[in-house]
Amino acid sequence: MPVLEIQPIKKVSVVIPVYNEQASLPALIERTSDACKTLSQSYEIILVDDGSSDDSSSLLTAAAKKEDLYVTAILLNRNYGQHSAIMAGFNHASGDLIITLDADLQNPPEEIPRLVQTAEEGYDVVGTIRSHRKDSFFRKTASKSINLMIQRTTGKKMKDYGCMLRAYRRHIIDAILNCHERSTFIPVLANIFARRTHEILVQHAERAFGESKYGLIQLINLMYDLITCLTTTPLRLLSLIGSVIALSGFALAVLLVVLRLIFGSIWAGDGVFTLFAVLFMFIGAQFIGMGLLGEYIGRIYHDVRARPRYFIYKVISAQFVKSMQEEK
Repeated sequence: MPVLEIQPIKKVSVVIPVYNEQASLPALIERTSDACKTLSQSYEIILVDDGSSDDSSSLLTAAAKKEDLYVTAILLNRNYGQHSAIMAGFNHASGDLIITLDADLQNPPEEIPRLVQTAEEGYDVVGTIRSHRKDSFFRKTASKSINLMIQRTTGKKMKDYGCMLRAYRRHIIDAILNCHERSTFIPVLANIFARRTHEILVQHAERAFGESKYGLIQLINLMYDLITCLTTTPLRLLSLIGSVIALSGFALAVLLVVLRLIFGSIWAGDGVFTLFAVLFMFIGAQFIGMGLLGEYIGRIYHDVRARPRYFIYKVISAQFVKSMQEEK
């Protein structure tokens, strides 16, 4: 049986989406740069401003103009969401290994060398498990529910899909970029294409700057995105639920007829309350089904329009400008 050749990692790209993180950016850039300097490979740091309303874009622009930081700043014209911002970074990444990292510093950049070392063992995707999470009970519970749903849907038994500190080989990123659906959950999509995956424990710190961008509404939207972009199982469940409701309704109708014959019409208010109970049950089931179908149809509508995931307003890179000047 032929042995797969492990491709060497010559360059590492670190992609970081940024949205209203001006307080953490100076420390983020400094710590990420220091971590990358310890690597034996060449590196680049790609910071994607996802339509921030604070001074994040100015800080990114200033960092990108410093030649010693190897930073590229990508400014999007508005907020498109974390995963779309990461996709913009992927399109500009040139490394053999691409690492994603959140800008809030809850996952320390100092873990980057460990991800590179693990990927060099031949893994296509290196995930991370947050050790001693510092998030609230609500966030931990929601994360566990989402992870369980993803595991059941995809069959991939990685434990922590919510941690954005992850490493991907070049061929995995190329496969992701060839997918054109609008709703993209990158860790799951990467695992679909990966042959070998692995997870390592990493440190997790309390959020020192700003607030989390994932509140209750955002988590609910994420849940819908995951359900509708990963599987059509809910549509099949609709048929099953409809069959169960239909059989239950038929059985209830038979029961009501029998009870009416035995006890008369007075026992149930002449059947009015029972009628309303059955009616509301069916109406509720119909609305649930219609809402779920609407989610799928809406996503089909967005995919058919084929609008870009994002629009890049500006790209700033001191290294790119310098290379262009040398060519002239």
